[in-house]
Amino acid sequence: MAGKSVGSGISSLLQGSCKFCKQRAIWFKRYPQTWLRGLQTSAARNEQLFDKILIANRGEIACRVMKTCKRLGIKTVAIYSEADANALHVKTADESFCVGPPPTNQSYLNMDAIMEALHTTGAQAVHPGYGFLSENGKFVAMLEKAGITFIGPNAAAIQAMGDKIQSKLIGKKAGVNIIPGFEGVVKNDEDAVRIANEIGYPVMIKASAGGGGKGMRIAWNDEETKEGFRLSSQEARSSFGDDRLLVEKFIDNPRHIEIQVLGDKYGNAVYVNERECSIQRRNQKVIEESPSPFVDPDTRKAMGEQAVALAKEVGYDSAGTVECLVDSQKNFYFLEMNTRLQVEHPITEMVAGVDLVEHMIRVAANHPLNITQADIPINGWAVECRVYAEDPYKNFGLPSIGRLYKYIEPTHLPNVRCDSGIIEGSEISIYYDSMISKLVTHSPTRNEALDLMNKALDSYVIRGVTYNVSLLRDVLNHPKFRLGTITTKFLPEEYPSGFKGHQLTEEERDELLATTAYFFVQRARKAMAFKNQSKLNAVSKKPSAWDLVITLQKADYPVVIRAREDGNFEVSIDGKQVDFNTSSGLSDPVFGAKINGNDVLLQTLKKEGNLFAIQHYGTTYKLRVHTKDQYEYMKYMPEKQEEDMSPFLKSPMPGTVVSVAVNVGDTVHEGQELAVVEAMKMQNSLHAGLSGTIKKVNFKAGDKVGEGDIMVEIEHHPDH
Repeated sequence: MAGKSVGSGISSLLQGSCKFCKQRAIWFKRYPQTWLRGLQTSAARNEQLFDKILIANRGEIACRVMKTCKRLGIKTVAIYSEADANALHVKTADESFCVGPPPTNQSYLNMDAIMEALHTTGAQAVHPGYGFLSENGKFVAMLEKAGITFIGPNAAAIQAMGDKIQSKLIGKKAGVNIIPGFEGVVKNDEDAVRIANEIGYPVMIKASAGGGGKGMRIAWNDEETKEGFRLSSQEARSSFGDDRLLVEKFIDNPRHIEIQVLGDKYGNAVYVNERECSIQRRNQKVIEESPSPFVDPDTRKAMGEQAVALAKEVGYDSAGTVECLVDSQKNFYFLEMNTRLQVEHPITEMVAGVDLVEHMIRVAANHPLNITQADIPINGWAVECRVYAEDPYKNFGLPSIGRLYKYIEPTHLPNVRCDSGIIEGSEISIYYDSMISKLVTHSPTRNEALDLMNKALDSYVIRGVTYNVSLLRDVLNHPKFRLGTITTKFLPEEYPSGFKGHQLTEEERDELLATTAYFFVQRARKAMAFKNQSKLNAVSKKPSAWDLVITLQKADYPVVIRAREDGNFEVSIDGKQVDFNTSSGLSDPVFGAKINGNDVLLQTLKKEGNLFAIQHYGTTYKLRVHTKDQYEYMKYMPEKQEEDMSPFLKSPMPGTVVSVAVNVGDTVHEGQELAVVEAMKMQNSLHAGLSGTIKKVNFKAGDKVGEGDIMVEIEHHPDH
């Protein structure tokens, strides 16, 4: 293997292979105190690494790995599906190779095509990122046979830890605290029910070979166990090609806290602090932070030492994560070990000042770890929000697809890092995970990191898809989250009826109303000036008052706005004075104003006539503005009646129909499962909204459906 000298510094990364790399590398420049120090010093000069690495992944993680490779002077190869031909990771790499059609099993999971890419490009090593083939022992064996280095743990460790049944046995041998459960493979749904009753409800049904929240269901009774077994096995087969399931005791109301570990091929291992990952929906993490607000030094040490013991027991030689459930008394139990780089690794990097990808590369090149446990600090606080293209109002997030016609990351803010694999014009497709980016903030304290995240989310411009910033921002400012009193049940407990959007305080409502009035008046002034109708006092440059009524959430608010000589405005809402000052323009993607002394950031998503859609505190609000005279006339207009849509079963998201359980003429009852739709390897069961007879079935298993497509129509009978 030809060697590559390390230590060429940050300049190679900043130069990049294209203009997109320069945009993506801005955050490196802004973080010299911790992040860059780790990057510049973790590898010694003249260490022999690799000339060329193929990244067997896509999106943000492929771009993330390429950043470190470029800094180390290592050339990179991207693989891509036909759907990703113009993706950022392809543009960022030095070389690229198409591995097949869009479906993952024909492209990113196509081991033969990836092996061909390796032989064609001459790459000496493969970094798998996370997901896809990152924990596939067969793939590692293929690489070893071909003399190609896998940048990750050895095949035996992957196999041992990837099998949740075997990993529990190894953990027990290593002295790790284990969750009570059935230590074997569940044969069928009846076997699952028997085991669940032996363990005692509630139980967790999950894929033995899985991860990432896929193939997991909680069951509280026999019926839920049967349904959970069926859905989990289908998801496991689709996601991992392995439908084996296990059943274990579900620990109610735990925290999900994980330990980052690093090991080498010489028996050395360290833990790199913990990550708090309790904010989840459908067993998938949404917000993470490091350190945990719950973990004290003694607990951290105990968890870390058990994680290292497990790593050493299995001969672990790369970056990995030991996940634990922690109860209210700080008792912790081994959940699983992920034998790969975690999605949420950036918060560990920011707090500890290490580049985990670089350590993985060094270890894969047979170098020992060059850090000890004493070298690993906790420097400040880091928070990560996973920004997804999904609708948070539907089950806390169902996937959305579309093209990003405007996209601006908030990396102009100091101490903000945004790991993404997209740019303006990129498409979020049905074939892959709907993550847009991982937004990370780092500050001296937790509250400062959370406040900075608020500002970053408010400054993040995303147009073309539905996204989950509203949920993220609401959680960040929830009193319990601010206190750190969270569990994995936070979302269903704090939002029992689902997420409905941010509930405005009176002060926040006035900020929104004042800004909307300003937008309306300024647009009207410009329109009238363009038409040369300045003779109207209401739109002249002289101070003038506008008497408006703004409708927000079915309530009407009288607003008077007056332009002053100095260019600012006086606003009165229902007789109450509001101070309003701004230097932002109407066309600015992020509108900043000082309202009653508060610095406020809003985004206007829609301005059509008297209709406005404005994002405020993450949530988009629809407002209608009338002059007072118009409002009086509107009182005589008939109200629009909304159509009853309960007879129609609509697909809540774009995806593929897995099954349809009914035919025309069947009698169904309210709540009965009628169909299952899969998107991004996540299956969603759809149920009847009323009782009646099936009138129409418009789709069959295997069909593609769009969001809102009517799948089944039910004829309601009053006597049902």
